[in-house]
Amino acid sequence: MRLLLVEDEAEMALWLVRAFKQRGFVPDHAPDARTAESLLASNDYDVVVLDLQLPDKHGLTLLSDVRKAGNRTPVLVLTAHGSVKDRVKGLNVGADDFLTKPFAVEELEARLTALVRRSRGRWNAALQCGSLSCAPDSRAFTLAGQLLQLTRRESAALSVLLVRSNSPVEKSHLSGKVFPVSSNVGPDAIEQVVHRLRHKLAGGDVRIATVRGLGYMLESFTHPRSED
Repeated sequence: MRLLLVEDEAEMALWLVRAFKQRGFVPDHAPDARTAESLLASNDYDVVVLDLQLPDKHGLTLLSDVRKAGNRTPVLVLTAHGSVKDRVKGLNVGADDFLTKPFAVEELEARLTALVRRSRGRWNAALQCGSLSCAPDSRAFTLAGQLLQLTRRESAALSVLLVRSNSPVEKSHLSGKVFPVSSNVGPDAIEQVVHRLRHKLAGGDVRIATVRGLGYMLESFTHPRSED
């Protein structure tokens, strides 16, 4: 799950980015509204965590501008007050949820997962392709009932492929969901992640196919029967 954190307090941002990474998110950080607008214009995020007190523009003004530009990415607003007036104003300009500081990371994670699930139109059904599945409130993947041991990047890539199973996912799009903007990875880095995933899916009834000119596609298949 790729996430944009818009937070100007360096210590808070560092803590949140570290916490997000530990929980399997792929976070980018914007310390001000200008950086956030640039990142949102050039990247595809699953969710945005937005602090209101930014140095160059109020968070709700930023949110209003983003919505006017047609961006519908789910936005969770972090606020130090949480008054009814602030919440009403935020909802009117396009906020999807609010969380008052201080907060528990576990609650923030749960709220973000719920926002993304709703935006994808998947409430209670597990993501599934063949015998590969991922529960709606978990980033744990099972194949034929067996838990897959995946790295954070492998989990991020497989999540994207599973959401769009049986449809090609462009290589650049998949890479953007796996690697933060700040990472200095080469164009072929995503190929290494896909290679490792293919190895871990081997022997099951799903595979990652390369669709020439279109990217990668997760698909299920039936093993041929062995002859007696």
